[in-house]
Amino acid sequence: MKVIGINGSPRKAGNTALLLQTAFQELNKAGIETELISLAGQNLQGCIACRACIERKNKECVITNDFFNACFKKMLAADGIILGSPVYSAGVTSQIKAFIDRASMVLAANRGLLKYKVGASVIAARRGGAISAFDTLNHFLHSKEMFLVGSIYWNMVYGNAIGEVASDQEGMDNMKNLGENMAWLLQKIHGGI
Repeated sequence: MKVIGINGSPRKAGNTALLLQTAFQELNKAGIETELISLAGQNLQGCIACRACIERKNKECVITNDFFNACFKKMLAADGIILGSPVYSAGVTSQIKAFIDRASMVLAANRGLLKYKVGASVIAARRGGAISAFDTLNHFLHSKEMFLVGSIYWNMVYGNAIGEVASDQEGMDNMKNLGENMAWLLQKIHGGI
């Protein structure tokens, strides 16, 4: 089994990466492979609403000169997906929004590609906007027929400077619990325990 984490932060090794890696530690303890995919520094444009993916139905976006299709293929191959974003202007980053907008179109053209996969979202926030960002990512996962994994609280952790989220003990414990819950559900789905 494999879980990918898509880090929507423009910082490759910032707070969002730390949250994803914390959840990954618990998945790895359960013998589940993980891969962190960072959108930082990647060429990734937004959806242009050309609807070519709907006409083609070939499981990819017609825009082929950026990072989207490579990342999308990894999403399709994974058993579980964790989306992560810091809060920017009370929402998700433009990087992760561009990715989920394009993925939504390709998935609408090729229904059921994420059906029965396990998904979760994690948010790094300085203060406000965390619920809005969390909802955006969860709405994407939920509308693609995925099983959403929860934890003991919403999957958001507070901190501003790089690494500061580690000081939010309750939030970091929540990330560990999220990883444990995701591992449990994946094992149930795939015939373990």
